[in-house]
Amino acid sequence: MANNVPLTDADRWDWLIQLREAAISSLESKNSPAGVIVTCSALKHKYRDVIRVAAYDHPSVRIHFIYLRADEQILLQRVKQRKGHYMKSDMVQSQLENLEEPDSEWDAISVDCAASLPEVQRRVNVAVQNKLDEYK
Repeated sequence: MANNVPLTDADRWDWLIQLREAAISSLESKNSPAGVIVTCSALKHKYRDVIRVAAYDHPSVRIHFIYLRADEQILLQRVKQRKGHYMKSDMVQSQLENLEEPDSEWDAISVDCAASLPEVQRRVNVAVQNKLDEYK
């Protein structure tokens, strides 16, 4: 992606597995946190399935995805505002072409990103807190 070449599915598998295993390892450590937040695009259903395996192998693990819903114009605007990031604005289209929105996935929470960044952050925090409250 840094070379403006979209990743293929084959490029992503090992990385997604490593990401999943790193999250599980941190939960199993002696000084284990109460939870782990992992950030990645997980554009396709099958990518999210790779992460979901953690819950199958470890019943105490609960997986939820925060889907940051934004139209192409908002995405382009946000990408152009980034300084020193590998993702360039011409990659947005390929990302959208690969996107499989998680609308019907029970473990996905959609957050509208049309607002300001602080408001989007607030919405995400509220969504995460509401989900955590369900487990109390």
